[in-house]
Amino acid sequence: MKKLFSLLLVTVLLLSAGSALAAQKVGVAMPTNSLQRWNQDGANMKAELEAAGYEVDLQYANNDVATQVSQIENMILGGVDVLVIASIDGSALGTVLQTAKDNDIEVIAYDRMLTDTPNVDYYATFDNYKVGTIQGLFLEEKLDLKNAEGPFNFELFAGSPDDSNARYFHAGAWDILKPYYEAGKIVVKSGQTDFETIAILGWGTDDAQARMDNLLTNYADGTKLDAVLSPNDSLALGITNSLQGAGYTLENFPIVTGQDCDMTNVKNIILGYQAMSVFKDTRTLAAQVVKMVDAILRGDKVPVNDTETYDNGVFVIPSFLCDPVFADKDNYKELLLDTGYYTEEQLKVE
Repeated sequence: MKKLFSLLLVTVLLLSAGSALAAQKVGVAMPTNSLQRWNQDGANMKAELEAAGYEVDLQYANNDVATQVSQIENMILGGVDVLVIASIDGSALGTVLQTAKDNDIEVIAYDRMLTDTPNVDYYATFDNYKVGTIQGLFLEEKLDLKNAEGPFNFELFAGSPDDSNARYFHAGAWDILKPYYEAGKIVVKSGQTDFETIAILGWGTDDAQARMDNLLTNYADGTKLDAVLSPNDSLALGITNSLQGAGYTLENFPIVTGQDCDMTNVKNIILGYQAMSVFKDTRTLAAQVVKMVDAILRGDKVPVNDTETYDNGVFVIPSFLCDPVFADKDNYKELLLDTGYYTEEQLKVE
């Protein structure tokens, strides 16, 4: 009888342990695997969470909102305890987020804010306004806007209007550059400066290239184009492709900004066709999200460092903001190679 009781006790304990382990499951919803940065984000997140002992359901939605909704629904049905969501359209997930709430699943918005819903618990991202500020300050310094007479010819791009981060990127840069524009030191020959006009839906490289092709007709008379404000690398790639296709060379190439330090763009920085890219080390962000997930599942206080900035239309989301920095030709080795983000082989240029 004693043996039987001991055996039953061991069985119950094993079953309980198995249930506890099964409960430690995290759903990670990423927007697409067609861009390098989201592949890296997903891979880093999965590796960090699994190293911390969690089961991970990682899904990419191919930039299709309906697919992402379906994937999140399946994660909920699959018994996840926490959802980490990098949305395609931050305002389009209200119904499925309500389902998550009804199932007591806490939600962390990852790098893209979830808007118009009360059913998001935390936001983990980089300081997106600061990303734009870094780009604006870089252009200010490289053209010596404080001291040079000018005028300097600029063209402006903004990110996808359905990505809430895009407005923060633009605001950060434009708050630096707008005073020079209003003073006449910066000239936008196309006349296109408002966000809606300069935004590129879906962050498409080809769409950015097509728009840049059109903008360059304003410079067919030989007017020098000094700089192009690009909020990220997928747009910067289209812009630089257009400039090279139009015959611009390193001798007269405009200053082009970017973000994400995508491999192709870093090679363009090395070659001189892109001036800089804001570096957001996704390993840092993934590590922070793991800390947040850990705190949620342990019932501890979740680490945040901003409770004032990110109003999603319903409330201000408690957030953790990581610091971005910029990479250029002078410091990319220190930031990207010395830290193991890339290998020398990966950044080898022909």
